[in-house]
Amino acid sequence: MAGTIIITGANGSVAVHAVQNILSEAPENTLVLTVRNTSDSDLNTKRLRDTVKRYANARVSIRKLDLASSKAVNEFADVIAAEITQGKLPPLVAIVCNAFHWNMITHPEVTGDGLEKTLQVNHISHSALVLRLLGSFGPQGGRLVLFTSDCHYPGRNGLEKYPPGLPNDIDELVKAHDGTDKQGRGFQKYANSKLAILMWTYALNRRLMKDKSLSKISALAIDPGNITDSRALRTNTPAMLSCVQMFILQPLRPLVRFVLPDLRKSADAGVDVAHLALNQKHAGERGYFRLMVPGPSSIESLDGAKQERIWAKTAEWANITEENTALGSGLYDG
Repeated sequence: MAGTIIITGANGSVAVHAVQNILSEAPENTLVLTVRNTSDSDLNTKRLRDTVKRYANARVSIRKLDLASSKAVNEFADVIAAEITQGKLPPLVAIVCNAFHWNMITHPEVTGDGLEKTLQVNHISHSALVLRLLGSFGPQGGRLVLFTSDCHYPGRNGLEKYPPGLPNDIDELVKAHDGTDKQGRGFQKYANSKLAILMWTYALNRRLMKDKSLSKISALAIDPGNITDSRALRTNTPAMLSCVQMFILQPLRPLVRFVLPDLRKSADAGVDVAHLALNQKHAGERGYFRLMVPGPSSIESLDGAKQERIWAKTAEWANITEENTALGSGLYDG
């Protein structure tokens, strides 16, 4: 089942390995790889481009996409949809929502859209991208791969100081306050974004399964594990975390894994992501996967009423209407 696969944050630690595996195992696919900076001045983008160059007949384009801008996301989705309609790209078979943001060293950030940046990049923009492009999948359907984390589950992650959870007023999620404890509150915002992604995925699958024209598209949220060689541990994080990565997680991983079995290398997670995107593993399955094993997710994430609340608010934040998604009236029918 060949077609177009979109991967956001494609120069990330896991994503580069996923790209390599897709090009090795399924070179008949067309890859659209998005990054914030397409220039080789970004060493991560250069690494991505060098990886792609090793495959002589690869059908790949590297494109700019700023997930902190709703305008950029909407324009990108419009371009992809038009190229598929015009036959310049084959229909979609997968969207991999890999890009992420967190900030544990400065005050909370607000995007040009007036939204808290972590939630917009990790969740809102990806939801907008997915919903605007559902109609660009072929009749064979395909895969939506979103990323959650063990931190969506209270008490599961060692960086947690304040537990994740949906506030009574969900609009609080997109407000950039609580800046006094930068590390603690910054990580909580990240954890809440991963909880929102997971709950939204459950709500999305209900709608996809109800729509005969979209029911062959399956969405899953994967916790890929704690990636010890991820550059995320060196981005917007306290120096202490980088030191832990350098002197404990990396050199002692084989030993530490006896205590923390979720620790793994980005290369291993990249294989998993590729297999899911290609529908080679857990074909057609939906929901939450932790290291390729289905659920269960946290108690709050399984609350159907709360899933519908985050679904409705996400559509509002992302400016999704019946007119700009193939769900149509099903947008409001959970």
